[in-house]
Amino acid sequence: MYKKILVPTDSSDFSKRALKEALAIAELTNGEIVLLNVTHSPDSYWGYTASYGIDVNEEALEQLGKMALDLTLNDIETTIPIHKIIRYGSPAIQIDDVAKDEKIDLIVMGSHGHGFVAGTILGSVSQRVLHQSNCPVLVVK
Repeated sequence: MYKKILVPTDSSDFSKRALKEALAIAELTNGEIVLLNVTHSPDSYWGYTASYGIDVNEEALEQLGKMALDLTLNDIETTIPIHKIIRYGSPAIQIDDVAKDEKIDLIVMGSHGHGFVAGTILGSVSQRVLHQSNCPVLVVK
């Protein structure tokens, strides 16, 4: 049923709760977790045009992603396999792409998160994922 579960994380309490729910489901279904962090790149804010002189190197983005994954997994003890992925860009688009690429059966995500720009500017990532996903999405409050 839900063998491969995608959990997007920004290391917020909401995404940690989502991971705990996903682990409970994976335990019942003998599934695995794909833990995803999407780090914003300048292009994700302004599109692929000008980044207004902001230069962010890929190594810095990779470090931010690793830190978010580590913070999310802090205090989590499980025997469920967890595969970690770091992507850059727009969270909703990257979540959808990973779900397709990894043949995800279920997306479990927090209802709120935090990031560099407030949700009012970027819109609700969970709402966007709900609308564009081809697989079931569980939003954890």
